[in-house]
Amino acid sequence: MIDRDEELVETRYESPLGMLRLVASDKGIRAILWPNDDVGGEGNRRRVKLGHSHAGSSSILTQTVRELDEYFAGDREVFELPLDPRGTEFQLLVWFGLASIPYGQTATYGQQAAALGRPKSVRAVASANGKNPISIVLPCHRIIGADGSLTGFAGGLDGKAWLLAHEGRALALS
Repeated sequence: MIDRDEELVETRYESPLGMLRLVASDKGIRAILWPNDDVGGEGNRRRVKLGHSHAGSSSILTQTVRELDEYFAGDREVFELPLDPRGTEFQLLVWFGLASIPYGQTATYGQQAAALGRPKSVRAVASANGKNPISIVLPCHRIIGADGSLTGFAGGLDGKAWLLAHEGRALALS
């Protein structure tokens, strides 16, 4: 559920992968969005659901920019940001579970489902990953297909390959 009265602030961030949109609440980072993200508030086809946000600054956005700068410079492997994603209980379980995949390593959807104690929920895990609102920080780019191939990613497969190569894990595009 989107709180229509909640104030969200956003800023743009120029990354090596292009312009990202960072959105924060007063509790934590709500979203890191790619240029092609559909973020409207209604409808099940939207990847990320956000309420109204306005350009601004906050200590959370400042910390997010600093930690992303460190990550892209190769000086940060673990993010320490306060996070405030919105999703179902299952989606939150999946998204926060992504943080347990170490920098430079990958896991399959099946491995992720098993790690969550839901080995038969591979498709549901994949669907939840597809709606991860905090790309890079909650590293859905580290999830690959069972055959080792790169699979869907909001930043595109080239972006996923770049992030994995940046982390020292080069995988072929399929």
